[in-house]
Amino acid sequence: MDKLTCNNITASYDGVKIIEDINIELNQGELVSLLGVSGVGKTTLFQVISGLLKPDSGRVMLDGVDITGEAGSVSYMLQKDLLFHYKTILDNVALPLEIKGLKKKEARDIASSYFKEFGLDGSQHKYPDQLSGGMRQRAALLRTYLFSNQVALLDEPFSALDTITKSSIHEWYLNVMDQIKLSTIFITHDIDEAIFLSDRIYIMGGKPGRIIDEIKVSIARPRDKEFLLTSEFLEYKRNIIRKLN
Repeated sequence: MDKLTCNNITASYDGVKIIEDINIELNQGELVSLLGVSGVGKTTLFQVISGLLKPDSGRVMLDGVDITGEAGSVSYMLQKDLLFHYKTILDNVALPLEIKGLKKKEARDIASSYFKEFGLDGSQHKYPDQLSGGMRQRAALLRTYLFSNQVALLDEPFSALDTITKSSIHEWYLNVMDQIKLSTIFITHDIDEAIFLSDRIYIMGGKPGRIIDEIKVSIARPRDKEFLLTSEFLEYKRNIIRKLN
């Protein structure tokens, strides 16, 4: 059974149809990317999956259960890390557990147990302004994971990072995702990023936005930077560019 499916999702804003008849699936442990130009409806689809927006029609299923319009079943990370500057990194990360009703000490203990795995050990009592952009994103990803450890929706989380930091965090995210058995849907405008990270890529296009193609990246994960220089990588990129044009 698929971990998450979107069946025939159509959604509108103010009477204008933004996405139409979207069908996608996410298997356990997969990373699937949504790739398309700005305005095609990728973020709208995320809002539907996360329960923040009720679709005009269609269903969102998680482990066979209908979660359409129900917030809280999957986690959703926006482009900015949205860490509270007045809270320590530990308290920022533990926040989802406190919202779920855990006492502060228990929430801190659980959150702290993941800091080494997420490459954050030693930053528990620092504040966001004391961390690099890459470390802040790791903290935000851990907070996202603790909100829901089943499915993570990531909306261009690495777009603000410089090229070197982004490359490093790509490799890190693939490794940690395998370790914690997380399933991810990832929005990006970056073709290289989509190919490097994804098991499958859904390409969106049109107005209203639709899925116009699905590409399976057959190179096994985890992948290293050398993959970016291979003929296989370039062929995937040529194919995607043709479909986006």
